[in-house]
Amino acid sequence: GWTTCSAGHQHWGRHGAAGLLLRTVVEDGTDHVLLQKRAWWTHHGGTWGVPGGARASWETPEQAALRELAEEVEMTVDGVIVERVHHDDHGGWSYWTVIATIATPATAKARSRETAEMRWVASQAVADLNLHPGFAATWPHLTSS
Repeated sequence: GWTTCSAGHQHWGRHGAAGLLLRTVVEDGTDHVLLQKRAWWTHHGGTWGVPGGARASWETPEQAALRELAEEVEMTVDGVIVERVHHDDHGGWSYWTVIATIATPATAKARSRETAEMRWVASQAVADLNLHPGFAATWPHLTSS
């Protein structure tokens, strides 16, 4: 369900939410990330971000992010290596971005109605997209070590 953080903003997921920022290096040596375009009818529909959603009380951020990926995206995720987790604390509600790598860019397509499109995007081109506001604010922190 929905909850409100200390800043008065509404967020989905009473126990917070998590998403997976999956990275790979393509043949030309450039870094790419897997992004999801949200369906028009969802919260911030039509924007780009990472597959993710509400975290169950018993899940770790890593478990929630991988579960959400499986629910929203049709792809094989063998060999995913979690690098780190970025914690974005909103005061009473948190979003965890699980940053992981995969050796080769697996084909990804929408599994659920929540996803309009999946695309591997060059990291340097991410900021040029119409990003989900939360992802846009966090993106600079996700690209730094």
